[in-house]
Amino acid sequence: MIHHLREWEEKFLLGADRHFPKVAPYFRRYARVGRFVISGGTAAVVDLGLLYLITEWFGSHYLLSAGLAFIAAFFVSFTLQKFWTFEDSSTERVHVQVSLSFVIAVINLGLNTALMYVFVETFHLWYMAAQIFAGIILAFESFFMFRSVIFKKQSAKT
Repeated sequence: MIHHLREWEEKFLLGADRHFPKVAPYFRRYARVGRFVISGGTAAVVDLGLLYLITEWFGSHYLLSAGLAFIAAFFVSFTLQKFWTFEDSSTERVHVQVSLSFVIAVINLGLNTALMYVFVETFHLWYMAAQIFAGIILAFESFFMFRSVIFKKQSAKT
């Protein structure tokens, strides 16, 4: 799957080079951010899709469905972020990376809840707008945590 994503990305960038030569360098420069957004969006679709599917089709309680969907979406996100967004094909640190990623995901779940509460109860925002703002804030935080901590390139040991 990652191979297909890389092929699609390269075709997109070649098309941008051909059709939009003045902005194509920016596509290449910020490709990682685009990959991050697509990976996160894919995980969000998995999360919401499984939440609906498990609750409505299998008749599970919505909280159980939410937990199962969260876990599945986490693994989709981790896999895409590791192998596609941050192009880290090594497997020697994967146990540490997945553990750190899960801790960040759980912390972000708490932060999302807190931000939602503040935006809705204090600033009287519509809950959907509050979720969008909270999601944007957490996306920035997550990107920098993934880039700087979890998938930081390890220096060669001498």
